[in-house]
Amino acid sequence: MKLEVVEHNPSTSSTSILLRYLILAIPVLITTRLLIFLYRSLTSSLRSVPGPFLARFTRWWYFYRLSLGRFEHDDIALHKKHGPVVRIAPDMYSINHPEVVKKVYGINSKFPKSDWYYAWQHPDPNRWTLFPDRDMKRHAETRKRFQNMYSMSSLVNYEGYVESCAEIFGQRLSEFAAGGQTIDMGHWFQCYAFDVIGDITYSRRFGFLDKGEDVSGLLKALHSVLKYGTLVGVFATWHPLLFDISSRLGLGGGEGRLFLMKYVNERIKQREAEKKSGVDVEKTERDENAPMDFLEKLMIANQHDPQKVTPYHVFMMGLSNIIAGSDTTAVSLSSILYNLLKYPDTMRKLRQEIQQFEDEGRCGNPAVSFKESQEMPYLQAVMKEALRMHAATGLPLWRVVPEGGVEICDRFFPEGTILGLNSWCAHYNEDVFRPDAKVFRPERWIEAEREGGERLKEMENFYLPFGLGSRTCIGRHISFLEMSKLIPQLVRKFDFELEHPDREWSTVNYWFVKPTDFRLKVRVRKDQ
Repeated sequence: MKLEVVEHNPSTSSTSILLRYLILAIPVLITTRLLIFLYRSLTSSLRSVPGPFLARFTRWWYFYRLSLGRFEHDDIALHKKHGPVVRIAPDMYSINHPEVVKKVYGINSKFPKSDWYYAWQHPDPNRWTLFPDRDMKRHAETRKRFQNMYSMSSLVNYEGYVESCAEIFGQRLSEFAAGGQTIDMGHWFQCYAFDVIGDITYSRRFGFLDKGEDVSGLLKALHSVLKYGTLVGVFATWHPLLFDISSRLGLGGGEGRLFLMKYVNERIKQREAEKKSGVDVEKTERDENAPMDFLEKLMIANQHDPQKVTPYHVFMMGLSNIIAGSDTTAVSLSSILYNLLKYPDTMRKLRQEIQQFEDEGRCGNPAVSFKESQEMPYLQAVMKEALRMHAATGLPLWRVVPEGGVEICDRFFPEGTILGLNSWCAHYNEDVFRPDAKVFRPERWIEAEREGGERLKEMENFYLPFGLGSRTCIGRHISFLEMSKLIPQLVRKFDFELEHPDREWSTVNYWFVKPTDFRLKVRVRKDQ
């Protein structure tokens, strides 16, 4: 009889035991986490906050609704159903009440931006940008350093750049009118806004208005950045991994952000090379009296004090101009024209005001100066109301509750809770803007100004098309300059006809609420 000897392998045995323990431990860990979650949910002071059932357990509900691109409508509907405080995720609450403005978004607010903003910048912490910067001290210092460049008094110097782009835009519209073409006006507004910001930043248009084409793929890259930031920000801890994967595969926001960063770096290197060669871009391509562009101002500031304005500041502000300088203006312009077309009486009143100013010698023709536009009360009310009806941004402005917590709407929110106010919810709040909040009625602003007092103050405080407090969009004056210059020229010279006048336009919301079918025909007015 032959005996078979089986050797004992301690290493194999230990591995098997370890695997067995791990398999047993997984359900225990899951059960433990579930019990902890249930305990916290049942004992939380916020357990009674209403909202979608799945939002109590996971952020996936919020992610899914964001992915559909219509969250501004979801948010409004939730508040209409549940009241001023709504749960969006286990630790995220949307608030639609004026009380949140003073306590969360005030100038001296101690509420930092949430981790949602992390996905809007490069994962490398040294490659931060102004908009998503969560470091409150650094943001305040940077904003203070550069805000003079964005002041209205500084930007008025660029009025000639805006006029030249508006003139080219008018030429394109005249060509479309002659050919009887139906055009995507939302796209052409973005072409206009991109060329203006290119002129102001780099002393040269990108060339979007020439043919309406996506120059260098900038529009595609920007769209991918917006979608990526909106969705990945919900699970911000995944950002470094997803950014790396998307960059390597040439997909999504990683590729888009790197593309835009490369573009800005090329413009800076080109300007540096021109300076070294003795070429003065402004004198060769512009009138000698033309103002310095943003890039030139940034580079001079860097030379004057390289510790205060570093090479990275030059790059970062140039990148911020591109990312934030087109969509906000394009969406706002689209809203103004769209609402004028949906409310013909408003268009008629605006044309009457412009004609009256022209007859009285109070505005130029064809161009209306920015100063002249500021003196037109109905034009200002039209723009203000359009940005109320369709704010460019359509997601909550998420902030983190600091140490000590905060009480809002008779609810206490502990430290670490994430709170947000959506401009769309605020602008359609019937307690503030009256029961006709869904109606485009510029007169509401004129009436409130005449009445003065608390009503106007309440409306102004809950009006946030460009954000609130210390985080208000630094480039908002550029948008106002572009809108104030272009709209009078368009409504005076052209008639527009919507392709589908009997239905509402479609939009997609990945931070910016952009129209997707703002299609119309344009005709030159007979009296022009």
